Amino acid sequence: MPFISGDNILATLAVILFLAWFGFWADKTRLGKVTSGVVWIITIGILLSNLSITPYKSAIYDFIGQYMVSAAIPLLLLKADLRKVFRDSGRVMLPLVIAGAGVITGVLLGYFLLNLGEIGPKVAGVYTAGYIGGAMNFVAVAKSVNMSPAEFSAAISASSIVSVIGLMVLVAIPSIKLIQRLIPSDIMAQAETPSTEQEQDAVIEMNLLHLSGALALSFGICTAASLLADTLGLGQYNILFITLLTIAVANIFPRQLHLLKGEFELGMLFMYIFFAMVGLSTNMTTFLDHAIILLVYGLLIITVQFIVVLTMAKLLKIDLAEAITGSGAAIVGPAVTAAVVSSKGWNSMITPAVMTGIFGYVIANFIGVALTALLAG
Repeated sequence: MPFISGDNILATLAVILFLAWFGFWADKTRLGKVTSGVVWIITIGILLSNLSITPYKSAIYDFIGQYMVSAAIPLLLLKADLRKVFRDSGRVMLPLVIAGAGVITGVLLGYFLLNLGEIGPKVAGVYTAGYIGGAMNFVAVAKSVNMSPAEFSAAISASSIVSVIGLMVLVAIPSIKLIQRLIPSDIMAQAETPSTEQEQDAVIEMNLLHLSGALALSFGICTAASLLADTLGLGQYNILFITLLTIAVANIFPRQLHLLKGEFELGMLFMYIFFAMVGLSTNMTTFLDHAIILLVYGLLIITVQFIVVLTMAKLLKIDLAEAITGSGAAIVGPAVTAAVVSSKGWNSMITPAVMTGIFGYVIANFIGVALTALLAG
């Protein structure tokens, strides 16, 4: 029994908000600029839950995962300029495709190197879908290949740890000097260059009229997107409809939305709250009992993916920020990758992160099911 029970919503929420605050504070320190506050949020969250201080499950976690992450996407994209999107996002699609190829390479390599047993073909397909698309694809393919509850529990326990480690590596890679020298990035250089605009943005005017309006608009967009997705029988692709509706609104009313103040920072707060939830809900003991081999398998997959992406980025002269964005869109999905790139100051990568991540959602189920069928013979 944890010190703070899952039913103690106020105490759990207090911890989550403290971790989010700590992440923002860490981002402004020398250490945080090297490793990012995201890493510290997740690491401390894991320690708190695995030391039985906070719960692994809580209703507030469900709310954050289901609603706050969705609401963050419009807040982060309300000023998206489609002219920039069409000019820039295409370059991130190539790293995403390379990342997908890296995942498949890692899946096949691990399948033949490791003794996965009878569950092997199923896990191969499920992990392929999860690391090209996201959790939605993980669950969908698990059902499609008839994975048993016990098999699913072991697979998801190991995968959650791998995803957290992958996120930490994703955040850390741009700070490694050797990689910066081998794979230069104009986007990263621009983000690190002080400018008058950046100095003005350092002090954000939090206008309650603007914030309340942005929140209402964000949740309104999410509601309309959910209704549209459900009507079309595509509820699993709700995030796609949220993004499309947000971009439509942003480009129909660009001048009005450009005047909004503080909505982007509010979206970042939502994402840091989500990172805190990820750390707090990660159970290290569950997977230790049942999923060591699957943990090794998952780590091998993302390691191969990172190697393939970075190698091809060097050979094809892909910007490091674009390579990281494409890799992240595959491993951790669009919303999380959007938060990572925005925390790095790569604002031009936010919309490409979401759009390429959604493409991963669309194709991952087909690839995962096909790979399971191929390996099962």
